[in-house]
Amino acid sequence: MKRIASIDIGTNTILMLVADVASDGRVTVVRDEHSIARLGRGVDSARRIVPETVDRVMGVLRSYLEIARTAGAERVVACGTSALRDAANRDEVLQSIRDRIGMEVRILSGDEEAHLTYFGTISPLKQEATQGAFGVIDIGGGSTEITSGTPDRIMYRRSCDVGSVRLTERWWKIYPPLEESVAAAKKDIHRAFRDVRPDTGSATWVGVAGTLTTCAAIDLKLEQFDRTAVDGYILMKETVNRILGDLMSMSLEQLQHHPQIHPQRADIISAGVLILAEVMEVLGLQSIMVSDRGLRYGMLMDAAGGMAHN
Repeated sequence: MKRIASIDIGTNTILMLVADVASDGRVTVVRDEHSIARLGRGVDSARRIVPETVDRVMGVLRSYLEIARTAGAERVVACGTSALRDAANRDEVLQSIRDRIGMEVRILSGDEEAHLTYFGTISPLKQEATQGAFGVIDIGGGSTEITSGTPDRIMYRRSCDVGSVRLTERWWKIYPPLEESVAAAKKDIHRAFRDVRPDTGSATWVGVAGTLTTCAAIDLKLEQFDRTAVDGYILMKETVNRILGDLMSMSLEQLQHHPQIHPQRADIISAGVLILAEVMEVLGLQSIMVSDRGLRYGMLMDAAGGMAHN
């Protein structure tokens, strides 16, 4: 049994999972932390991470390290995704993290991110479809990954530079957004996904990250976010479209005070749900299963030596 901490440094959110990993790959969660730091603010246009953002991220990482040590983690692994991939000053940022808190951060390629997210997501579902296929959609702040395959092998993976933060910064100038802004955002999404063609047949499709869990929380009308309630929840296409329509009609203040939307996610949630709706349309999906797992679980399994590689 190994106790490991995995830290997923995303464009919008920084997540940390501290868990025990058994020799058969079973994961027992000790701590599951979530903080919105918006590392990717302005990166799409300026291609740089500004000092105040680095300071904010550093504060989160420092607190996570303390939590991991207190929880008895034998090892801490940290990975960066889209914002760090895109930032021209990423080496400076990584050196600053190394010098100030002694943390080594590995920047994942889009393919590596898709790989780790896929196996981290489907791991508990394998017994349900040992002969079947899976598809995983991960809508992040800076990119969206679409991956499909069997329980043991990835057959298709694609990372597209369309995410909720990136799309919001490009097109959401006011709330509710202008019709022409939404149309332009849709063009961006279609341009990114026009040749995405995973051959999955009757795959079980699973969606991860904050856009999906927020949609589930909205549909469930949760008074307080409950990971166990949203994990495994089935979102129908018409439900996603209804939620999208509701969000697109709201002011930023209404979004910030919505009972199921985290205030720091309020400005980007509409763009995230637009991506989800358009991707479901492109892939011909009538429903999608929500998962609260994702990259941090894949990182954990990889660090423990229980990850398939292909």
